[in-house]
Amino acid sequence: MSADPALAPEPVRPLAVTRLALTDFRCYRRLRLEAGAEPIVLTGPNGAGKTNLLEALSFLIPGRGLRRARLGEIDRRDASLDSGPHWAVAATVLTPTGAFEIGTAHEPAAIRAIDADALDSGAGEAGEARDGRRIVRIDGRPSRGQASLARLVSMLWLTPDMDRLFLEGGSARRRFLDRLVYGFDPDHAGRVAAYEHAMRERTRLLRTESAPADQSWLTALEDRMAREGVAIAVARRHLADRLTRAATLFEGPFPRPLVGVEGILENWLDEGPALLAEDRLRAALSSSRALDAESGRASVGPHRSDLVVVHAEKAQAAVQCSTGEQKALLLSIILACARLKILDTGAPPILLLDEVIAHLDATRRAALFGALVALGAQTWLTGTDEALFSPLSGTARFFRVIDAVVEPAGERMT
Repeated sequence: MSADPALAPEPVRPLAVTRLALTDFRCYRRLRLEAGAEPIVLTGPNGAGKTNLLEALSFLIPGRGLRRARLGEIDRRDASLDSGPHWAVAATVLTPTGAFEIGTAHEPAAIRAIDADALDSGAGEAGEARDGRRIVRIDGRPSRGQASLARLVSMLWLTPDMDRLFLEGGSARRRFLDRLVYGFDPDHAGRVAAYEHAMRERTRLLRTESAPADQSWLTALEDRMAREGVAIAVARRHLADRLTRAATLFEGPFPRPLVGVEGILENWLDEGPALLAEDRLRAALSSSRALDAESGRASVGPHRSDLVVVHAEKAQAAVQCSTGEQKALLLSIILACARLKILDTGAPPILLLDEVIAHLDATRRAALFGALVALGAQTWLTGTDEALFSPLSGTARFFRVIDAVVEPAGERMT
């Protein structure tokens, strides 16, 4: 990665979805939407389909989308069909290296046998594999797995479900941080998937009667967990440090976040080099086999670490801040991440901001809109009240969403 900025970076190359087509995706039977690189504002009543549209966009990068839904849950249901239709998303994406046609769809397990792609980077869990897999095409050619998407599209999002990010368990915070890391290091997704796969295999083996006879396989799994786990921890800490430094460079109505990662593995990295941390993790895993067999989970590793955010001006942990301050801290992190992305690549990520202005006062709303325009990011914003987005009039493109029908504000779509 390059050095951190001394001044606000300026985007020099675009990243934008200029055409979006949905087929049988949640409430949408068919949707065709044309857009430019400018901010996009989607307004309409609750339940109209605004978040579903953002979710479709989120499938242009690896993973399970902004809702982390199982693939079959996204299929639009039709009583006239026995099994229901299967969703597909197609998009034209303008990137710094040119325009690409990206397609992704749900391929049920009944259509094609599940293979290793079902568990590739970001695909996640065995439950999803049983539900089928997500296939990807780029410029009409099949892509093996989803990792190739991360090399074309960078995307960040905030949703109402994330309002409690600092109040709930650490798993959501780790996923949030890992998603930020993916934007800078596409291989991070593969490391996370490899670590989690090795951890599941180790747990399965520890809980079978054959475990004593499989010491060499346990040792191999623990070796992989140590190598991948330390690499995960190093990447997380590196980005957390960069986010903290980037956030200190910009003043405004949003609080300045201090971003860090805490855990036993992080303590070891403070005390010595990464190779020594790997050795310590291997030893800890080996010595905790009996305990981990009983608990059903590894007692040490990056899956136990936690993202920690502090409101710098108040010297107060985010968990102790108000709901509005927590939302503002998250926005500060997203804006800092976008600025770093511009510094590294010349293009900001695409931003999906679902109902983000709900807890912002007029001053912070105006500051957010100004920051988004200054970034030059294609930002998709949703809300119920079009008037709250009036500062973006003349800059953003406005659409109204009602009962899964998307129309340009003030005119009918042809």
